[in-house]
Amino acid sequence: MLKRTITGTIYILVLLGFFILRTYFAEPLFFDLLVLFFSVVGTYEMCRALGDRIDVVQKCVIQIFSAGFIVAYCVSDAVYQRQGIAPNYSPNIAFVVFVAGMALLCSLLVFRHEKTSLSSTGYSMLAYVYPSVFLLVLAGLNHMPRYSAIGILLVFVLCPCADAFAYFAGRLLGKRFPWKMAPNVSPNKTVVGGIGGILGGAIGAVALFYAYHLIVNVWGVALGEGEMFRDPVNLILFVGIGVLTAAFAEAGDLVESAIKRRLDIKDMGNILPGHGGVLDRIDSALYACLIVCFVLVLRNMIAG
Repeated sequence: MLKRTITGTIYILVLLGFFILRTYFAEPLFFDLLVLFFSVVGTYEMCRALGDRIDVVQKCVIQIFSAGFIVAYCVSDAVYQRQGIAPNYSPNIAFVVFVAGMALLCSLLVFRHEKTSLSSTGYSMLAYVYPSVFLLVLAGLNHMPRYSAIGILLVFVLCPCADAFAYFAGRLLGKRFPWKMAPNVSPNKTVVGGIGGILGGAIGAVALFYAYHLIVNVWGVALGEGEMFRDPVNLILFVGIGVLTAAFAEAGDLVESAIKRRLDIKDMGNILPGHGGVLDRIDSALYACLIVCFVLVLRNMIAG
């Protein structure tokens, strides 16, 4: 328990440190470094967990290109934005690098046919996509011209809130309402715990809304995006984001549980004592960033 608490505290401080750097210097590349770290370590954990199901050359291709398309997007987008070049082709550049990696993995069926198979190629595609494609969405959220800072906070604040409320709801009410959410994947997760997690996401979103309002509009700290918090109607938007984010976070947790169950392993890694690996720590955030990015992009398109 002590190890878990210490590791969790260090993890939060690291997240906070990178967020403060990107906010203070108005430079998204600082947070990109953390995203890249998640990609490199998370992909390594996936390849390690899959073991000899994939070939060593496939693992090398996965490791290089999964980091490569994230770097391609982050660096090219930074260049386009700094030079004011329009249109911005950074998504196209990242997509080309991504497809190049897929093409190379498929080509190994020809050039390394004695060591690769359709099965190993399928496992390779899984390790190539998970977690790095999800993290590319997080990088895109980080590079959004508006609402990027609050988007990052929504992901990394609401996920722990949902997780904590789900845990306590399960502990307090799980025996009275024992229905399992996914008994074949994660027997310890109950429906009442899931409902508690969704409630926690909504409460966390409300708390974040008023905290951001206090910091930006009352204390006058220049975090940007302050206009979103002047209109109380946006509180409804935040509650909706909180509910959806919590639901997606729970889905991400269940997906990784399913992967670990299929591979017959307890944790994806051991880099974080008491928590397992990086993937064990960010599994909820991988799915949560999808809905947060989607909603904020829609708001950008509608609000201008």
